[in-house]
Amino acid sequence: MIEVSHVSRNFGDFRAVNDVSFSIPTGQIVGLLGPNGAGKTTTMRMITGFLAPTSGTVKIDGIDICENPVEAKKKIGYMPESAPLYGEMIVEDYLVYIAKIYGQNPEEKVPALCAECGLKEVMSKNISELSRGNRQRVALAHALMNDPEILILDEPTSGLDPNQVEDVRAIIREIGKTRTVIVSTHILSEVETICSRAIIISGGKLVADSSIEELKNSIGSSSSVHITVGSGSGAEKAMELAKAVDGVTAVSTNSLEGGLTELVVSVNGDVEIRPSLIKKLVEGGFDLYEAALNKNTLEDVFHTLTEAK
Repeated sequence: MIEVSHVSRNFGDFRAVNDVSFSIPTGQIVGLLGPNGAGKTTTMRMITGFLAPTSGTVKIDGIDICENPVEAKKKIGYMPESAPLYGEMIVEDYLVYIAKIYGQNPEEKVPALCAECGLKEVMSKNISELSRGNRQRVALAHALMNDPEILILDEPTSGLDPNQVEDVRAIIREIGKTRTVIVSTHILSEVETICSRAIIISGGKLVADSSIEELKNSIGSSSSVHITVGSGSGAEKAMELAKAVDGVTAVSTNSLEGGLTELVVSVNGDVEIRPSLIKKLVEGGFDLYEAALNKNTLEDVFHTLTEAK
């Protein structure tokens, strides 16, 4: 478990982190979010012991990281965005070297991490020859070498192609079943995909901390239905029919190619209007091409909570 209690960090007269508190239990994958300069990297560095808080405490499984840094850091694995790997070393030699530094048995740990992180095909290659995706896998194996209870990942999929991204996400999901994982990223869809909870920091302060679904509902439960229809009977008539459906608060239209019209139908709350809306339009003589429900996204929440802060 990670316990961050009333933590602040000053750099001269500038307060980068201001009275931030949260706790993360074992077996939870949490996204740490914030705009550039928000204080999230400073927060991560305090959690990992790279920086000492100006005030407040950070405890790792009940151990204060400032009072007993060696014991606390034994429980942490950290993968920075640009992992400092030794490019001239062969992957297997590098992992053996890291295992010895951590006091682990290389004959046991290296094959296990090779399998867990998908490194079988590159074990005999120089690190400098690897793709960015495979370098990230090596860095992840490094972070897992001491079998940490807590894993902190900074931009783990930055610069990877879509296949590599999915591979790394799958590894993180598997790791998160038995460990506490913090993922710091600017890719909000990634947080929605692999995290059950998000912590948002803006202007050095904690502005949100809850499950992904609760965050989405925190700025209101409004949604919209986007419907594409043939406009042979006229866009104005389509708007009138849509406005007559219970639960609709507003309707706007967009002209599309091929003589089609898109209706953007705003809904207040979680009222399900699609069956009634579709029935009304079809009975009104319109051909239906597409219907999609759009709800608040994590990106909407992020913008609302962090802009102008």
